[in-house]
Amino acid sequence: MQFGLFGGARTGTGHGPGDGPGAGLADSQGYESFIDYVTEADRLGFRHMFMVEHHATGQGQVSASMTLLAYLAARTRRIRLGTAVLVLPWHNPVLIAEQAATLDLLSGGRFDFGVGKGYRRAEFDAFCIPIEEASERFDEAMAVIRKAWTARGRFSHHGRRWHFENMLVEPAPLQRPHPPLWLAAGSAESIRRAAREGYNLLLDQLASIEQIGERIALFRAECRQAGRAFRPELVGTARALQMIHAESERAAAYETRRRVLGVIGDLARGPLARRIEEDTAPLLGLPGEIVARLRQLEAVGATNILLVDPEASPERLRAFAREVMPAFGAEPGAP
Repeated sequence: MQFGLFGGARTGTGHGPGDGPGAGLADSQGYESFIDYVTEADRLGFRHMFMVEHHATGQGQVSASMTLLAYLAARTRRIRLGTAVLVLPWHNPVLIAEQAATLDLLSGGRFDFGVGKGYRRAEFDAFCIPIEEASERFDEAMAVIRKAWTARGRFSHHGRRWHFENMLVEPAPLQRPHPPLWLAAGSAESIRRAAREGYNLLLDQLASIEQIGERIALFRAECRQAGRAFRPELVGTARALQMIHAESERAAAYETRRRVLGVIGDLARGPLARRIEEDTAPLLGLPGEIVARLRQLEAVGATNILLVDPEASPERLRAFAREVMPAFGAEPGAP
């Protein structure tokens, strides 16, 4: 079993006329503490850091994920750095191809390109893009990006949303033909598509262990059907982590989990919001309980676990590395 991180920095939430002069300082501290968290994960031997992208939420979530990942590339040595996910319907695909290739070069080939079509209607509304166009825009953007990374020399594209003539994308990515592609998927059709089209699979933190097993089995079967080799590390499973060390801490941990789920539900305002009422997925409890829950995930094929810690800190990472990782043959500081 291997472990990574999923999430992003959290900054101050207000930038309106009434904000005081300390708002920028609070934002800076939020990023600095997150950078310390990721650099410690790198030292401890965590495999991945997947960064979210969100806009106009009022929750201080990361908006410029590749900018932050580029800085982390300079501060780390081994951990792979990925987007999870870059919402393609909002972006110019040629500019994204150039930025991602640059990040791949700066990281020494440690970049993972995680993409999705988005699900929060409020974000689409803020960009004045109908959410009903998300799938169509995603498909065209990916077609352009693949062409940008694999074309020999210049290329042209004339689609419904984007037009490029005699375009040359520079630089080329270090990983050839391009960085690994990851797709966030939950529905059966999306999972089949990921397998058929060469994506690795990102599974969300709210799915039950049973659902995770079913989705991995479907992805494995579809890879086989497509003539594609399946490896367990091609599937990343996000899991909320709240490890405690005394029973007296349990009530506060559950309260934090309820608060986090409330924020997720408020921002989702759709099918995802309803799913949080049946939350059975978190790695919450004493170290022994965390190990037992991870064993259940391991039994259904989930061996690439991406931790989502609402109280992320280097100290909490060190505790996990010391008290949980050795049970799975992963020693702190091992590559």
